[in-house]
This record gives sequence, structure tokens and C-alpha cells, in this order.
Amino acid sequence: MDGMTNVLIAMMVVGIPTILLLYMAKRFFTFREKELEANTSLAAEKAAQYAASNAELEARVRVLEKIVTDGGAQPAAQIEALRAPPLPRLKTRASAGRQQ
Repeated sequence: MDGMTNVLIAMMVVGIPTILLLYMAKRFFTFREKELEANTSLAAEKAAQYAASNAELEARVRVLEKIVTDGGAQPAAQIEALRAPPLPRLKTRASAGRQQ
């Protein structure tokens, strides 16, 4: 074998695995980047949900504080007034059959 053939064989033995490893590393890091972006957006969405829930709870506490600290009002009546009206019950087949 001459020198040129040895160089060509060495490039194939070393070069092809090196290129393959670089390609695999690039794909792996691209995948990890996309995974981190997805986790970041999920965390941001959860933070927004917690913030909305926290704001709602703070508003409810303010209402309760107002009711408790208002000395001249009837607290029980105000609490009852703040409750949502009950939803009408749907008739089921069993209850509809009993009424006929």
C-alpha cells in the first residue's frame, strides 16, 4: 500500500465516526433545547394560572375583611347575599316517572 491509500483509509476510519458523533451530538442538543423551551412555556403557563388564582383569593379575602370590619351590618346576611344562587335541579327520568 502506498502513502495515499493509508491516508484515505485513516480518514475513513477516523473521519466517518467523528462526523457521525458530531451529527448525533447536534441532534441531541437540538432535542434538549426544544425540551427546555417546552418546559419553560409550561412553567410560564402554570405561573399565570397561580397568579390568577391568587388574585381571585385576594379579592375574596378583601370582601370578607370588609364584612367583618363593618360594625353596623349583619355579617350573616351579607355572606348569604354573596353566595351564588343555587342552580335549578334537572329532572331525571326517575323523578319524572314519579310525578306522572
